[in-house]
Amino acid sequence: MPQAKANGITLEYESFGRESDPAILLIMGFAAQMIVWPVALCQGLAAKGFRVIRFDNRDVGKSTHLAEMGAPNAGEMMTKMMSGQPIEAPYVLNDMAKDAAGLLDALHIKNAHIVGASMGGMIAQLVAANHPGHTKSLTSIMSTTGRRDLPQAKPEAMMAITQPPPSNSREDRIATAKKSWRVIGSPGYPATDAELHAIVEQQVDRVPYDPAGVARQMAAIFASPPRNDMLKTVRAPSLVIHGADDPLVPVEGGKDTAASIPGCQIVIVPGMAHDFTAALVPVYLSHVGDFIAGVEARAKAA
Repeated sequence: MPQAKANGITLEYESFGRESDPAILLIMGFAAQMIVWPVALCQGLAAKGFRVIRFDNRDVGKSTHLAEMGAPNAGEMMTKMMSGQPIEAPYVLNDMAKDAAGLLDALHIKNAHIVGASMGGMIAQLVAANHPGHTKSLTSIMSTTGRRDLPQAKPEAMMAITQPPPSNSREDRIATAKKSWRVIGSPGYPATDAELHAIVEQQVDRVPYDPAGVARQMAAIFASPPRNDMLKTVRAPSLVIHGADDPLVPVEGGKDTAASIPGCQIVIVPGMAHDFTAALVPVYLSHVGDFIAGVEARAKAA
């Protein structure tokens, strides 16, 4: 897959659709590679007349891993976060938003519809707030403002995404990842066993395990301030999509995001939790695709 230099690092990306079509930039979440965005979703959005770009965030997949920045201590970060102490991090979410905006610049794309999931939703919010010239619209999926008094993840969900595999063996990595996805997965739109095994196997075989990179991304989340005030400045058309049954980012995070953005629409999906399954692709395709198509139609009519 191609790579681009952006914000001083290298980002691996993949593009679907015609380069001449309006762009959609997909930003993935914590510790997740770009391939978690389903190909069927990317192709479906491209078929609606968009150029769809997915990419690996820094410290994951085949983008730059910032090993020279060291590995934050996850236990210490959790303790400081719970006690309200400040957290030091090698970088923060706004640096990752600069990566995303820089990727658009590197691809000579003036602006795009910014779509982010989970941590990627947090990054997308910052792109919209701090890089308005790059933002045609904002879609924040299964994400939050980071407000400290919002309901937090269920302990079993947080454990699922932070517990490392017992070893670096391929078998242990696959088993741990499958267990994690089942814990945070959508009860109303579950992945089949074959589907889950295939996507986990693809991720494990694509790149080596990098726990230090995962810790740096976690530090970026914990060290970044709440975004409520910044979101009040967003003027791009905005949509929040959230699962009613999300155990990792409770639905209150999505509601708070929508309430913080002027004129923001919100869709709460019963039976959806915190994943991208084949069964959920039509749901995402409908809500994201129709919203962005509407933004484009209104812009052309203006």
